[in-house]
Amino acid sequence: MPVQQWLKSLDDADRKAIGEDIRLVQFGWPLGMPLVRKMETHLWEIRSRLKRRRIARVLFTVEGNKMVLLHGFIKKSQKIPRTDLNLARERRNLWQSRRI
Repeated sequence: MPVQQWLKSLDDADRKAIGEDIRLVQFGWPLGMPLVRKMETHLWEIRSRLKRRRIARVLFTVEGNKMVLLHGFIKKSQKIPRTDLNLARERRNLWQSRRI
């Protein structure tokens, strides 16, 4: 739900661009660069280019045939902020603990 709420907060063009990238990954999995980059075990990022030279990231995990969107944000620096990465890790761990 947090990623869905974040997407709803974006304008239509950005939401559409990110949604198309998510759909490409969902139906074409596994994919690699430049659209998808592995961050660590069970954690990947979707790399979306938006208007006004902005970049969005959606961090996700895969469980069997399910793609679980963990966290989305607009990237403002070269490196992914530690807080965003940690939040995705926490959500991934929570998701995995509920699956056991």
